[in-house]
Amino acid sequence: MEKSHRLDGARAAIVVASDSGARGERADTSGGWLAERLRLLGADVLDLRVVPDDVDSLRQALVACCDELGADLVFTCGGTGFTQRDVTPEATLGVVERLVPGIPEAMRAASLAITPMAMLSRGVAGIRGKSLILNLPGSPKAVQENVEVVLPILPHAVETLRSYTGVNCAR
Repeated sequence: MEKSHRLDGARAAIVVASDSGARGERADTSGGWLAERLRLLGADVLDLRVVPDDVDSLRQALVACCDELGADLVFTCGGTGFTQRDVTPEATLGVVERLVPGIPEAMRAASLAITPMAMLSRGVAGIRGKSLILNLPGSPKAVQENVEVVLPILPHAVETLRSYTGVNCAR
């Protein structure tokens, strides 16, 4: 594994958006796979939670992961499609302070080489404080493919956010 893709010391959290998973009717595999992958890369996975597909539950989980747990990276799995219950992007937009459009653009571009359905992903990425929130699709295969796309930039993103003082130097 390339050293630059290591996440040693990074604090990560995972929020899975799933009504059936939150009710205990379906086992989550995407979040579990992601947690294991992040651990193998050296990250400390602080939390893996499954919440219902509703804006309030998702917002609360995202805020808790960023503000209370102090996660550097917060990944969401699921809720980025077209159904009425797919509200992860809306919840994310409600809690981030700045958008990072290049991340979902890169994920969609890479996924488009695999399936035209990639155009239907509405995932976003953004920054809340010193946390980077990234929306991933819900299927285990799509999570794996998309994580591989973003791995090269994650160490630098964490380092940059950790050193961010909140001072605007461009005056």
